[in-house]
Order: sequence, then C-alpha cells, then structure tokens
Amino acid sequence: MTIKILAIETSCDETAAAIVTDDKKILSNIVWSQTEHEAYGGVVPEIAARAHMEHIELVLKRALNEADISLSEIDAVAATTGPGLIGGVIVGTMTAKAIASVQQKPFIAVNHLEGHALTVRLTHDVPFPYLLLLVSGGHCQFLIVSGVGKYQKLGGTLDDALGEAFDKTAKMLGLGYPGGAAVENLAKNGNPLAYNFPLPLSGRAGCDFSFSGLKTAVRLKTEEIKNVQNAELSDEQKADICASFQYTATKSVLERTQYAVNRFKTQYPQGRHFVLAGGVAANQYIRNQLISTLIQHDMELVAPPIKLCTDNAAMIAWAGIERFNLGLTDSLDAEPRARWPLTELSLQ
Repeated sequence: MTIKILAIETSCDETAAAIVTDDKKILSNIVWSQTEHEAYGGVVPEIAARAHMEHIELVLKRALNEADISLSEIDAVAATTGPGLIGGVIVGTMTAKAIASVQQKPFIAVNHLEGHALTVRLTHDVPFPYLLLLVSGGHCQFLIVSGVGKYQKLGGTLDDALGEAFDKTAKMLGLGYPGGAAVENLAKNGNPLAYNFPLPLSGRAGCDFSFSGLKTAVRLKTEEIKNVQNAELSDEQKADICASFQYTATKSVLERTQYAVNRFKTQYPQGRHFVLAGGVAANQYIRNQLISTLIQHDMELVAPPIKLCTDNAAMIAWAGIERFNLGLTDSLDAEPRARWPLTELSLQ
C-alpha cells in the first residue's frame, strides 16, 4: 500500500504545501512566494505571518487538486514545526494539526533543516552515511548524516550565513530582494579578481564559517568607489564586485570543505557522497567549484534539483515519510519552535 503524506512549509517567506508518496512520487508541490517583502529589502516577520494566513488555504487547495486527492485519502500530515520565523511556523503547524485532528490522521512535526538534509534521498536515493553542507540564508553548517534523526555537526557559521551575505551584497548594490540569484547572474559578467576581498578564516583549521567580515569588506569597497568617483557604481563595477565577492566566498567554502571531508573520511573511510542542500545550493558557480574539489577526495557531489533546494513542502513531506516509516509521529501538543538545532533531534 502506497503511503501518501500531506506537508505544509511556512518557516520563512514561502507558503507551501505538497503531497508525496513513499515510492518517491511528488504528486504536487505548490509554493507561493511572498512578494510583500520586496519594498523592505528583507523578510519582515509580522508581514510574513499575515501572508501565510492569507495564502495557506488556497495553497492547500491547489496541492490537493493537482494531486487529485482528498484529505481523507492522506495517511499522515506533516508540517515544519521549526526552526524559523515563529509567526509563520505557528500558522503552518496549527493548520496541519487541525487537518490531522479532523481527519484523525497522524501528525508529524518536521525540523525544517532535516527536510533539507533528507531531500537528496527523495531525488537521488543516497544511502547513509553522507557528508552534508547545508547552506542557506539562515544556516551554514557541515553535518555528518548517519541516519534519520542522527546528525553530527562538524562546524557552522560564527556570524552570518552565506545566503545572508549574498542577499546583503545584493541590497548594497541595489539589485533587489531576494538577491542571491541576482548576484550570481551579475557575477557572470564580472572579473573575479577585480577586487581583493579578505578570505574569511584564512589558514584557520576547522569546519566553521564566517562571512561577516567579507560582507563588511564589500560595503567598504562600495563606499570607497562611490566617494572617489563621486557617483553611483557603474554596471561594470557592480559586476566586478559580485564576481569578486562570489569568488572569495566560494574559496572560503572550498577551504572549509577540505577540513570537513577529512573529518568525515576519518570516521567513514568508504564514504563517498557529499550532499549540498539549502537555498544557496542553487548557485551553479559554487556547485561547479565543489565538484572539482571533491574529485580530489574521490567523493561525489549530489544536490537536489534547484526547485527543491529553496524552501518547499515536498522536502518536508519526504522527511515526514522517513520518520513515519520508522514509527516516529508526534502528539498534537508538539510546540512550534523558533530555534531547533538538528543535533537535538532524536529517534525516541
């Protein structure tokens, strides 16, 4: 019998619902991207929560219609219960609980990060264990994934996440929000060696990240150029800054990756899968550079399709399926959480 799980994702500024089966079929995956934040250059939590409330019913209806399925045919209901902007997390969690209660179906509280961590098992059937680089607007960390609910953190960001640095760079250059894709696209026309930005944590051993200093260097260089020429940046200068920023950030990621791979190989000498997940995994430049680095370690880069790298509900549904198959369901009093480190997950 095929298991079908309905999932809801509302952790940030995407209102999403999906239906996925345990034989790895995505019957529907609806994502409503909130445009309300563009005027502010970043996500406003209160506005995001209100937008989730406004759109969640329509998104759910579209997911059910696309899958051609009724709520009574669902085997369980999953929802992102953290981490994330607490207002949005509450909206999604309470909606999922209401459906589970009325339909008398099991409820599964899914950690948003575990959704990212396990997506590759939906799309590529990667076996445990594997080394994971989870990199997004709010998270940047290396983890050894040895099973569902089994995560060993090797290092994380000491300040800003890489996705945040991309977005802030875009904002400084007037490229709009969200800015990660805009920076990557403009960088294609720029010279990556035009500006010598400092390499974060250069020469420092370990698997931690730091992008605050790089972000500050971009701001100072931008202000310096404007002051010298007494004018706004030209398109060419913006492209060079984007290219130089992306080059330096990626170089830092590659250096940190060397340490993480060595740690992983010490524990799992036969391990060969390096999984890239999270919104920044959509960056093709970073993907290509990682592929070249990993070849040296006899490891294969595996990443979900781009549409499943950014926030979506299919990844939450799959994490729900992984947990459901292990008998891991939750009571309806499971609390929404703004913070929920992966290392706090348990199979109990």
